[in-house]
Amino acid sequence: MENTANITQTIIDTINTIFENILSSIDNNLYSVLDDITFISSDILTDKNFEKIFGTSASNGILLIANSLLLGFLLYYAIRYLMSHLTYQNVEHPFSFIIKMILFGICMNFSFFIIQMFLDLNFNISLAIRNLGENLFGKNICFSELISTINTSMSINTNSINIFSIDGLIKSTLSLSLLSLVLSYSIRYITIKVFVLLSPFALLSLTLNSTNWFFKSWLKNLFSLLFIQIIVSLVLLILFSLDFSSANLLNKFIYVGGIYSLIKANSFVREFIGGVSTDASQAVNNFIKH
Repeated sequence: MENTANITQTIIDTINTIFENILSSIDNNLYSVLDDITFISSDILTDKNFEKIFGTSASNGILLIANSLLLGFLLYYAIRYLMSHLTYQNVEHPFSFIIKMILFGICMNFSFFIIQMFLDLNFNISLAIRNLGENLFGKNICFSELISTINTSMSINTNSINIFSIDGLIKSTLSLSLLSLVLSYSIRYITIKVFVLLSPFALLSLTLNSTNWFFKSWLKNLFSLLFIQIIVSLVLLILFSLDFSSANLLNKFIYVGGIYSLIKANSFVREFIGGVSTDASQAVNNFIKH
């Protein structure tokens, strides 16, 4: 019996040690990264390789393709306008088309600057929310500060976790959930860059009535991806506003609920205004199904 008890205790200690190393690694490495990939500004565009892909002028990169398409749109309209005299179809007036082509052509070639302003506006709104929390509660409203508050409020020491206790289970759930957040917001980070590259084509699509749906769809998806940042700031603000001085079981589950809200932020935004999904768990499930 004593040998059996020793073996059982050895297994438990081994499992706890493994989880201690995993959770400690997550705490030490992921949360600062999570802050960087969640709160996005125009800094994500200050990448020489990305600027080369986008194009530094109308004669290179994505802008070269977009300007070529602009000429294609002009040719398409000219042919359609000439054909309308034979088919008697209603076609947009030439003066109206030329004005739109010039206006949106200029916007297209300055789309990099327009997107920078859009990203910075969204970042400043989320920053204002977090600064409000910092002034009210005297804490930096970010993920790294959140996990520190969780560990302190819940009296959790990542160097001595018992995975078979309620605190250990809650701590493991929180850490693994935040790992899921890193994956989801990494997908969001890349997706935003993709939509930035599509911005010249989105603005170009406004030149024709038959293609302006592309701009509406692009704008809705990009806005939903950026709006997640504001929702995350509000959820963090609420979490830091709660009083967790008494580390009871209710407070611990409220923390879990708060982290789950951060995970589901993309789903909330999609249900509210639409947009693309950046849910890592959904992407994994779809990959497994296929």
